[in-house]
Amino acid sequence: MLSAFTQAFRTPDLRAKLLFTLGIMALFRLGSILPAPGVNLANVKTCIGQTQDQGLLSLVNVFSGGALLQLSVFALGIMPYITASIIIQLLRVVIPRFEELHKEGQAGTAKLTEYTRYLTIGLGLLQSSTIVATASSGRLFPGCTAEIIPGGSVITMLLMIITMTAGTGLIMWLGELITERGIGNGMSLLIFTSIVAQFPSNMFSIAGGNGGTAKFLIVVGVVLVATLAVVYIEQAQRRIPVQYAKRMIGRRQYGGSTTYIPVKINTAGVIPVIFASSILAMPQLIAGFGDQRSKWVQWIMTHLQQTHPVYLTAYGFLILFFAFFYTAITFDAEEIADNMKRYGGFIPGIRAGEPTVRYLSYVINRITTAGSIYLVVLALIPTLAVIWLDLSQHLPFGGTTILIMVGVGLQTVKEVNSQLQQRHYEGFLS
Repeated sequence: MLSAFTQAFRTPDLRAKLLFTLGIMALFRLGSILPAPGVNLANVKTCIGQTQDQGLLSLVNVFSGGALLQLSVFALGIMPYITASIIIQLLRVVIPRFEELHKEGQAGTAKLTEYTRYLTIGLGLLQSSTIVATASSGRLFPGCTAEIIPGGSVITMLLMIITMTAGTGLIMWLGELITERGIGNGMSLLIFTSIVAQFPSNMFSIAGGNGGTAKFLIVVGVVLVATLAVVYIEQAQRRIPVQYAKRMIGRRQYGGSTTYIPVKINTAGVIPVIFASSILAMPQLIAGFGDQRSKWVQWIMTHLQQTHPVYLTAYGFLILFFAFFYTAITFDAEEIADNMKRYGGFIPGIRAGEPTVRYLSYVINRITTAGSIYLVVLALIPTLAVIWLDLSQHLPFGGTTILIMVGVGLQTVKEVNSQLQQRHYEGFLS
């Protein structure tokens, strides 16, 4: 990996792309620590030190690189764009027009991207309003009496909402700039930057807290084993062979080639874990606005803690469900079978048409079973390790951070290698 980046820096145009990408990532981190207008940063830091778990807000805080709880300009991070992208993908199943746009090619994709941008700004406005209202009422940091927004006037709150919403739009633009002019996928790299910025401090806080050196080394060992598992499984593929029949068009012969359909074990990626965590965190968020003496509020606060067996069981089942659900949306066996039939392709030993659809569905269901179990184990191992070691600190967002860091790192290295192969190739006579 290091050799690939070393060679890339020796190539002028690749060096310019890498430096541009690093510059955007540095600008993103600057906006993540720059407080929004009207925020008392000293009181915010005091409240962060007094409060540990924020449920759904902790989840968003990880993807914003700690910017959310600091109420910075980039407080919302990349989460509004992720949510908007997922919603647009899910709406393809409900709204036929979206499915038609998806099949129109580049023009349709551009239109769906435009809808995603509008929805991102709308979600950013909604989320920033919720966060500012929560901070103003004192519920952002339960148990902390320090005043986060001194005065709390309507003009100050409106200015904060506008600033955070504008920050969301700026993050979306920065991510698209990296995709167009830099190396790798811009949105993925911004998420990677947010997680990496917080991961070391969260890890070392275990050694500085009630963990000690021995427990810290055990946690490091768990992280390394999880990293090796992610590298191995994310690189694994189930290759379904496809044979294309020979066709004569005029005097030219086409087809007759053999290729394959690559199917990853973890087709859904990190989406099922995000969905499961968000759904389980919503009752805690709602209960935070209810009467703390009510039985339903006390039940939620007790049974939906991250270390409670009820929470862990529901978490695992939701990950399994969303893994199959999201894979069924993104991997359309009928569409793939129709495209193969249209271009004269077939799976050896399987008839074209409905038998191919059944075979593809059978294969993807078996692979998704293994992939969903892998996601459940990866998401629960860090939490179970924290319970076993009796630590008060939690690894940020479980094993999902490892999945994102390793996955984005592997994809970026592949992108650099492909760029290098385009510029450094052997001649015919060498």
